[in-house]
Amino acid sequence: MTADGLPDWLRPLEELAASVDAGQLSPNFPSVPPDARPAAVLMLFSEGEAGPELLLTERAATMRNHPGQIAFPGGKSDPEDADAAATALREAQEEVGVDPGTVEVFGTLPTLWLPPSNFAVTPVLGFWREPKPLGPVSDQEVVTVIHQPIRSLVDPLNRFSVRHTSGWMGPAFEVGTPMPLWGFTAGVISRLFERLGWEQPWDDSVTRPLPELPSR
Repeated sequence: MTADGLPDWLRPLEELAASVDAGQLSPNFPSVPPDARPAAVLMLFSEGEAGPELLLTERAATMRNHPGQIAFPGGKSDPEDADAAATALREAQEEVGVDPGTVEVFGTLPTLWLPPSNFAVTPVLGFWREPKPLGPVSDQEVVTVIHQPIRSLVDPLNRFSVRHTSGWMGPAFEVGTPMPLWGFTAGVISRLFERLGWEQPWDDSVTRPLPELPSR
């Protein structure tokens, strides 16, 4: 643990956040169009019973944007939000009950464009000093809260590629839900972990189709 309360294993991420650029995390969409809507997500790390972990949520299948996907807590910015960190912390509290006062924000990643919803998303890095089991505040937004161990995310047995019906392919992770972790969130995690040196060799030729969402 460092003097400022950040664990040693997160120090490389704090340093990387100061130098990584959008093209390294989102090579297909390195720039954000001017009409994109500001948003933020919280990449909340903590130390759980199984070691370092990352907080994820399963979005409700009825959501207008990215229904049923595994995602970081987050959403669009409100006019009252002072900055991206304020947005991310507010959304995490509204979605799954994270107390903002227990989170140490230690950096942000470059703002990334999410084309399907035209959001300009800023990932906010946080360390959760007092982790506890959480649940959805509203099942209209979140149906499952996932305290995902980092060692499980980097396990090659939990890594594969998915193919969207559009032909798009990208990295995915098995996280114990019917829908795997894929898309924007999986891409950020995969590229970030690779640059941190956390990634273990995995076979990206192993491809699975995406499960279909239940009808709304």
